[in-house]
Amino acid sequence: MAAYMAFSLVVPANTAQAAAKTEGPKVDATLALLAQVRQRVQDAPVVRGQFIQRKTVQGFKQPLQSSGDFVVARGKGIAWQVRQPFASTLIVKPDSLMSRGADGSVAMQMKAQDEPVLRTINAMLFAVMAADLAQLGQYFEVSGQVQGSSWKLHLVPRDAMLAQWLQAVDLSGQQFVQEVQLQEARGDRSLISIKNPAAEQALRAQDASLFE
Repeated sequence: MAAYMAFSLVVPANTAQAAAKTEGPKVDATLALLAQVRQRVQDAPVVRGQFIQRKTVQGFKQPLQSSGDFVVARGKGIAWQVRQPFASTLIVKPDSLMSRGADGSVAMQMKAQDEPVLRTINAMLFAVMAADLAQLGQYFEVSGQVQGSSWKLHLVPRDAMLAQWLQAVDLSGQQFVQEVQLQEARGDRSLISIKNPAAEQALRAQDASLFE
């Protein structure tokens, strides 16, 4: 599991701020698109579910696959608990990123005070999986379509730093994000499928400690 895999699912009210980043005749279309998506996505303080990630890496014939559970807590972060093929936990918070092994030991840790760019990357990752429309408009050029209760968004990085490793992101879903496709600048691709997403009003006791 690479750090950039960390993402999830809630929507704030400010769609106008997102579209304001788009110039010219695209403004009205972007506003309308984001408003339609916002009407369909459920706004919840906590979302949990399962995921399957398939990553295609140049030089490897078969995709690398991992699966497990996730929980997203607004204002706190995202926890990915990988069950297969090897147990591990990736915790993404606004100012840090940490990976723990199956025994709970810290395998990797990064803090924004040491790596200032980390705060921007983590915010972008959360925006992608959270379908945070205001943040998406800040980091990406947004296009897409809405059909019935379903929606799709195509995101192209605005920021030159992000564009160095990320070519585009495609999101699709209904009440929640259901699929995320990442196209990296170097040619690798990731497909993250979200299974059984559910909204909750508060973190469960066993999850709260993950974000302490």
